Amino acid sequence: MNIKSFSNLVGLSSHTLRYYEKIGLLKNIQRNSSGHRVYTSKDLTWMAFVKRLKDTAMPLEEILAYARLREAGVSSLYQRQVLLEQHKQHLQTHIAQQQAHLAALEEKITLYEQGNVR
Repeated sequence: MNIKSFSNLVGLSSHTLRYYEKIGLLKNIQRNSSGHRVYTSKDLTWMAFVKRLKDTAMPLEEILAYARLREAGVSSLYQRQVLLEQHKQHLQTHIAQQQAHLAALEEKITLYEQGNVR
């Protein structure tokens, strides 16, 4: 599929996709005889995972580190697992903080509903 179709499917701009290719996050993108990029289902699966990592606030540098490990193949499985486990811990901490903030807001809203705030 071409860059426009791929961009629409993954929800990233063409500019972002070209940038990801430039920094090595998207590799080995095929080109057709006209020189236009042609994306595959493997690229789609990879970008979906990258987007998930970004959506969970993993820094781009860490995503790039993961991508480099992924490129290394089976020998890097443990390192990839450790990187994802560290990110999972960070995400769990962030979620707990957000839940605490939500609880505080709910308490304040309850006070307003009860007319106990001036």
